[in-house]
Amino acid sequence: MKALVLTGTKQLEVQDLPMPTPKPNEVVIHTAFAGVCGTDKALYAGLPGSASAVPPIVLGHENSGVVDEIGADVTNVKVGDRVAIDPNIYCGQCKYCRTQRQELCEHLDAVGVTRDGGFEEYFTAPASVVYPIPDNVSLKAAAVVEPLSCVVHGVDLLELHPYQKALVIGDGFAGQLFAQALMAEGVHEVTLVGRKDGNLEKNAELFGVKTLNSTKEEIPEAAYDVVVEAVGFPATQEQALKAAARGGQVLMFGVGNPDDKFEVNTYEVFQKQLTIQGSFINPYTFEDAIALLASGKLNPEPLFSHELEFDQVVDFVDERLGKVSKAIVEVGGENA
Repeated sequence: MKALVLTGTKQLEVQDLPMPTPKPNEVVIHTAFAGVCGTDKALYAGLPGSASAVPPIVLGHENSGVVDEIGADVTNVKVGDRVAIDPNIYCGQCKYCRTQRQELCEHLDAVGVTRDGGFEEYFTAPASVVYPIPDNVSLKAAAVVEPLSCVVHGVDLLELHPYQKALVIGDGFAGQLFAQALMAEGVHEVTLVGRKDGNLEKNAELFGVKTLNSTKEEIPEAAYDVVVEAVGFPATQEQALKAAARGGQVLMFGVGNPDDKFEVNTYEVFQKQLTIQGSFINPYTFEDAIALLASGKLNPEPLFSHELEFDQVVDFVDERLGKVSKAIVEVGGENA
């Protein structure tokens, strides 16, 4: 079978690999679509994602597909089921797993990071992280349940009310999902800030969010009850704190460089009584993410801008594709 293998730092090769065989608790999945995200760029560059990727490894942690084979002990899915796969596998034994903070697991394993993922025609995953999807959710949409589930976790960490005004900094895929998710939660006014007129105009037209191009307009200070930082740059992290109103909540969702730091005005945090919250991965939010897609309250498909083959992924991670809203790899497609 074909696979795109990370063989070293900034080295990707299309290779022929043997078909995988499931362990008793595992499922073999025929990949339909695999999303490509900023974490894949980081892993390609030798930086960590949710964990470190050690080559040779097949990346791809945003996946959908069809169950091709099941292990002897699997009962939650059957051959032929259309599924989405949560990449994160918790140890269940460390102090964080045993105190219901699984996302902080000390021994986190992850499909497409520490074990082979969806940039291949067939891959295995423990049955515990394989979720059937309803008939009205396409396999293409299901490929992004993982990033959506991370957004759902971030939303779950916030105290939300209809009266609030929310600001999302970053018009990448995660920021665009956050704008929809906050509206689905009933926040009455959501503003999406970015630098790409095309992304901003599409979100305003399709989903009714307010927009602001930060290259042309200043972000209002002390104006928003909820601020989501979905970029990960020190400059935008500082903007997030300045944009928060008194009593505001700031969610730090963007993934920064491990060595980056940003300045905090400690008096401002004190005087505005700010809550600053980090958000990491997606502890058991897959069911909610799938439900959002099935209900029609959130629609990621208009945000897809690039559909790639395996050998084109390197163009994405080397930033040769121009303006990308969301790139996905079609492997088996809707007929996987």
